[in-house]
Amino acid sequence: MASIFTKIINREIPGHIIHEDDRHIAILDINPNTKGHTLCIPKKEVDRIFDLSEKDYLDLMSFSRNIAIALEKAVPCQRIGVSVIGLEVPHVHVHLIPLQTMEDARFVNKASFTSEDFTKLIEDIKVHLG
Repeated sequence: MASIFTKIINREIPGHIIHEDDRHIAILDINPNTKGHTLCIPKKEVDRIFDLSEKDYLDLMSFSRNIAIALEKAVPCQRIGVSVIGLEVPHVHVHLIPLQTMEDARFVNKASFTSEDFTKLIEDIKVHLG
């Protein structure tokens, strides 16, 4: 069965897409820790990050880096935190989380945003993508 991310990639369900290339997609997390919490996902459905080939792993990290650089310019923060957990969705994804404090890295304090907030944030991030 396709993961929720595969369904977003295939446009079967909506997602707040920031950017994509032929092998990856970046979307805003719908249940974010902080404003700008982004997921970078390979389009190839693989459950565990270290099951990716070395090339696929490095390409995902490079894609994530580019998104993180734009995200940090668009969302005021101390830095962008990176986390790969993957227990809730069996499809590799890199969390990019704008951090002000260590509390922002915890997956218990969730922020709430409207659809309009997500749309505006995507526009703000896209301005900084190269």
